[in-house]
Amino acid sequence: MGVLNVTPDSFFDGGRFMGDAGLRRVDELIAEGAHIVDIGGESTRPGAAAVSADEQIRRIAPILPYVLRHRGVLVTVDTTDAKVAEFALESGAHAINDVSCLANPRLATVVAAHSAGLVLMHSRGEMSKMPGFSQIPENAYVDVVADIKLEWARSRDTAKSLGVDPDDIAFDPGIGFWKSAQQSLAIVQRIGEFSALGAPIVVGPSRKSFLNVLGEVSPEHRLGGSIAACLHAAEYGVCAVRVHDVLITRQALDLMRVLRRNKGEPSEQRGVGMVGAC
Repeated sequence: MGVLNVTPDSFFDGGRFMGDAGLRRVDELIAEGAHIVDIGGESTRPGAAAVSADEQIRRIAPILPYVLRHRGVLVTVDTTDAKVAEFALESGAHAINDVSCLANPRLATVVAAHSAGLVLMHSRGEMSKMPGFSQIPENAYVDVVADIKLEWARSRDTAKSLGVDPDDIAFDPGIGFWKSAQQSLAIVQRIGEFSALGAPIVVGPSRKSFLNVLGEVSPEHRLGGSIAACLHAAEYGVCAVRVHDVLITRQALDLMRVLRRNKGEPSEQRGVGMVGAC
């Protein structure tokens, strides 16, 4: 899943892909091997100000039809706003990527009406109020994996009750969203435990601040840690990794598969055939 933020203020690529640069980035992501392009018109970094639905639509409107010209590429739109979701799905997007864990249930109603996919990411509050890693108490979770599973399952049940097909719901543990660096690291370490939810797993470790557990560096210098996290996640059956660096991450995943095949081990990593399913 290739990240395309058409925002001025995202933590890593904010401002890089506005306007025509966004269209060129679509071509790059697909040429590099992205199966899914995830378009976002609102930054979700800690403390980011909310962006109106109309402004999000203005930002993503030129990108959506351009991506959809590419056959075989799935399109998700990263939004928590039902109006934006309606626009995206009416325009042909295949799924909504909701980073609020269904804070607004109307989002599920829109998804259900379009028989679309829904990536539900675990989170505990608004992005505008979310503090940085260092300000999240280490005791905020009794057991970070168990708590996430319980809280996410409640949101999934709400989505199902509003008509979303359970086979169209994917799970994202929400690395970095209302979680400390150590809590996010634990999520990656224990990613296989989430398979008990019975949902396809999407994980987004790309260049995030939890990688600073290895030493304080800027997002530009977190690629190695990002790839290591993706390789570990793939070993445990994650269906999609959401990344900024598609070409290099795919190269690492492809080589991992070759090495495992040469050892006679079955390959667990599978492509996503349709949104929300492996």
